[in-house]
Amino acid sequence: MSATALEALHRYTVLESPTGDTRALGALAEVLDADAAEAGFTVGRSGDHLVWSLPGTGGEGGPILLLSHYDTVWPVGTLATMPWTVEGDVVRGPGVYDTKAGLACLIEAVRGLAGSRHPEIRVIVVADEEIGSPTAGELVRSEASRASAVLGLEPPHPGGDLKTGRRGSTRARITVTGVEAHAALDPDAGANAIDELIDQLLRVRAAVADRPVLLNTGTIAGGGRTNVVAGRAHADLGLRFVDPADEEAVVGLLRSLRPVREKAQVATELLSHRPTWKPATDDALLAGITAVAAGIGQEIGGSPADGAADTNTTGAMGVPTVDGLAPRGGGAHARTEWVSRTGMNERIALLTALLTGFRR
Repeated sequence: MSATALEALHRYTVLESPTGDTRALGALAEVLDADAAEAGFTVGRSGDHLVWSLPGTGGEGGPILLLSHYDTVWPVGTLATMPWTVEGDVVRGPGVYDTKAGLACLIEAVRGLAGSRHPEIRVIVVADEEIGSPTAGELVRSEASRASAVLGLEPPHPGGDLKTGRRGSTRARITVTGVEAHAALDPDAGANAIDELIDQLLRVRAAVADRPVLLNTGTIAGGGRTNVVAGRAHADLGLRFVDPADEEAVVGLLRSLRPVREKAQVATELLSHRPTWKPATDDALLAGITAVAAGIGQEIGGSPADGAADTNTTGAMGVPTVDGLAPRGGGAHARTEWVSRTGMNERIALLTALLTGFRR
């Protein structure tokens, strides 16, 4: 495979970049911007998100928008116990699969476009994707609104197939404010926030019981002492949807929760919200990609995925979208994370062919 892409992936990997670590993200962003500029992109920023553009040299339609991210789930220091290694076809290290190899492949592919006809290319590299892209939604929607197609650089299905739909993903926090009181001497003067929270959680669970909705209560906290009626409590929920109607109903319920106890207050906040991206019944974009892949000797398919990403947003908007164009590998968010060197070479070739040969 391209020694340049492997070397770039090494540089990106040793610059650990956990979500929310401004210093670490900033160091990697500088390197990514420099590499993108050297490949021919005009580079800019929208907050902490990287925005790259390459003017079109031919073709019809709006720009192609590519989506990726440069944050990872791994804290700084992970390299000490999960080091960068290359053994045969296997490259290991925190973030190599999700999704720094995709960035290395994209930059290498664009570097090879010089002198070729291609449409305008726009790229957003998100800084907080791993926590649901809470600050990137408007940017993604704005760029997608003028794009003719969206290509996501998240990891593919095992084996390399692409992703043609995604479950909706919502993270919500239910916060209850109660009234503190002595738990033995005057309990009726209080309103127990923990008890109220439990009742609210039971309401939510009952609402999803007959729907194909995944509900996970991820964190719960509250109270302080057993002899004090709890004054505050909260729970963070993770929800996944396969149908927009279920998503609308459950999110609507969360927003309309009202207290059971007269003295309690209940508030719901959506920490992040990625809408359901239902697969297209006639996926012309996937068909086009499959044809381009076949033209360079690659066989590739596509199917919906359970995980969420920024392509949820564009797919739900109705913009033709396909994800999973990062190289094959495995172990996302696990210490077994790896990416295939051969897979990187395959994706560089496919991205080059798509950007120069695909007619939407």
